[in-house]
Amino acid sequence: MPHHRPDLGGFVVQKLCSVLVVGLVAASALPATASVHTIAAHSGPLHMLGAPGANLQSSNWSGYAAHGVKGTFTNVAASWVEPTGKCTSATTYSSFWVGLDGYHSNSVEQTGSSVDCSSGSPVYYAWYEMFPKFPKKLKLTISPGDHITASVTTDSHGSFTMKLTDTTTGHGQTVVKMLASAKLKSAEVIAEAPSSGTGVLPLTNFGKVNFSNASMNGGSLTAANSDKITMVLSNGHPKATPSAITGGNAFSVTWNHQ
Repeated sequence: MPHHRPDLGGFVVQKLCSVLVVGLVAASALPATASVHTIAAHSGPLHMLGAPGANLQSSNWSGYAAHGVKGTFTNVAASWVEPTGKCTSATTYSSFWVGLDGYHSNSVEQTGSSVDCSSGSPVYYAWYEMFPKFPKKLKLTISPGDHITASVTTDSHGSFTMKLTDTTTGHGQTVVKMLASAKLKSAEVIAEAPSSGTGVLPLTNFGKVNFSNASMNGGSLTAANSDKITMVLSNGHPKATPSAITGGNAFSVTWNHQ
């Protein structure tokens, strides 16, 4: 792969001393804690296979991404329906997210949801990540079929606001973090096979995830000249396939292979 990520190693979610600015929707109804399932993987930069172009292949991303010069992108948003994980005895992972950076840059500012398979059962949760730092779970209960909306916005001076709302339950969380070195060179709406220190991890069979209301800098995916990215296996066979964009702001990603 021409683009390599730093060694991430396995990890267990830790209680780190950091200051979060948190906004809650219907806060009194939120669960006291999130799932006890630990995040064992990172979402992060694109692992590109082959030369850049309008129809990219990647070992870890499937969806649409746009890129430009430094400072081009300040906002990305989308909605999706949390898909149902189809689990076997295998341990697998999948993430669905919006983010800035990560396409031709080594940081990613992102928020999304996941369905992992652990001990034969699907585990659903929401998270944010300021890669290369570890992802952090949001204090939300996510269920298959829930309608999710998410956005990442920056003031172009290092402050990032990551907001995710489960509109089915009415619960949401907003996190504000700083990263002065962010390039703001790309924006993405992605289904991902997360990674660990051993490389890209097996992809949960999520069937199909439907993205809608997607925007970059307030405009459509087509207006941003987004590149279509197909996730493939090492032999080039599809692992997760994005559909064409419809209406400028909607597409789906279909699971093909673990």
